[in-house]
Amino acid sequence: MRKIKRQPTHPGRIIQEDYLKPLSITIKTMAELVGVSRKTMSKIINGKGSVTPDMALRLSRAFDTTPDLWLNLQKNYDLWSAEKVSKEWKKVKPIPIYLLHSKGEINSEQVTGVDRGLLSRS
Repeated sequence: MRKIKRQPTHPGRIIQEDYLKPLSITIKTMAELVGVSRKTMSKIINGKGSVTPDMALRLSRAFDTTPDLWLNLQKNYDLWSAEKVSKEWKKVKPIPIYLLHSKGEINSEQVTGVDRGLLSRS
């Protein structure tokens, strides 16, 4: 996976810069066009709200794009933000490959063993 060094652009900024400004559409008008409240649209435009699957469908219809475009923009922004804000995810230890591909269930003893390094024969 390619590592993104700069913060991805929030989809709200793309809406604002690539659609609202050039077309002289206000947030209120855009909200009416896609059938949401002005507050909801304003949150997205200002980077305080996220593009949901429902909103992605609405935006794709309004701008003749795909819902995947909007969801991928949001996903990239969210993942980058989570990686930079939280460091807790780095404490998670990988489950050894031989356990992931075993046909049995992984039990708490195996997980504890992973934590102690007892099952590290991958």
